[in-house]
Amino acid sequence: MDLYFEGSEKPLSDHLRASINFTITHKGPHGLPLIGRADWNDCLNLNCFSKTPGESFQTVSNFESGKAESVFIAGMFVLYGNEFKQILKHIGLTSEASKLEKEIKSVEDAVIKYGWDGEWFLRAYDAFEHKIGSHECEDGQIYIEPQGFCTMAKIGQSLGFGKKALDSVEKYLTNDYGVEILHPSYKEYHLELGEVSSYPMGYKENGSVFCHNNPWIVIANTVIGNNERAFDVYRRNCPAYLEDVSEIHKTEPYIYSQTIAGRDAKNYGEAKNSWLTGTASWTMYAASQAILGIKPDYDGLIIDPHLPKSINKIHATRIFRNVKYNITILNSGSGKYEMIVDGKKLEGNIIPYEETNKVINVEIKI
Repeated sequence: MDLYFEGSEKPLSDHLRASINFTITHKGPHGLPLIGRADWNDCLNLNCFSKTPGESFQTVSNFESGKAESVFIAGMFVLYGNEFKQILKHIGLTSEASKLEKEIKSVEDAVIKYGWDGEWFLRAYDAFEHKIGSHECEDGQIYIEPQGFCTMAKIGQSLGFGKKALDSVEKYLTNDYGVEILHPSYKEYHLELGEVSSYPMGYKENGSVFCHNNPWIVIANTVIGNNERAFDVYRRNCPAYLEDVSEIHKTEPYIYSQTIAGRDAKNYGEAKNSWLTGTASWTMYAASQAILGIKPDYDGLIIDPHLPKSINKIHATRIFRNVKYNITILNSGSGKYEMIVDGKKLEGNIIPYEETNKVINVEIKI
């Protein structure tokens, strides 16, 4: 990866292409991406098999199976593969875009065939090709990560997978403080799972609300049009809504914590590791681009709000490509959408970019 150090003449597109191609060439028995040492959850160590106390799960690998697969990575590949496909089209590489589209379809088909558990998406397959995050498991039956990303990627959308998955998130994973990373918590250490099963029940990766991935569920709910639930998940661990339970939470009431003890924990609701999380950036994205729906596009600015009924009016200012957009969103709950740009009605939900415009006034009625 030294090709991409600062000062390299390699374009960013080459870096993206290398990442995409790595996943394409590293698949397991079910056609799903291999997990390697771990994916986003660095405590799900399916190729580690550590028996030594104090040993690092992240750096030790006692058994490289070449079989352990991640449904979560599959969801990411479909979502971001489609993003890269759009980039390729915009820079005129249509042939490469067509080839990538076939690879995306292959992974999507693999998730539909091997990554769906009936009510939610599986989390992974272990080194012995056993399911992780399945109703067949005694513990860890459902994980948050693939429900968010596979729904964001619209995998199985025509089959209703996203709605079913997020209904399961609401039913099995959601508590007073957000969405738990998995449920039920592991009661004992599993050699084939690694660090995720080494924590006490309800803490950290073993069943807590891991705040970093809660915005994925917010975004996923806007993808399927469930605006009320999207905002409900958003507010459950938003610091502004937690001031009244500060004596339970025990961290600063103005900052996100990495983790909030889950229902299986002794101190349910107690937070840990404030300031140590990527939650804030993901929440900003979820709030601004999913709930408010103000998001940049290649050809202009998209405004596609997903507001709850309790919010009937929003004012926002967005600077995009040196153009200032003064945006008012009026939420009547009618289900109809109307965009008025500088006094003129515009069809669709995208404001085409024009370099000559410096200030644009936008009114959205929904």
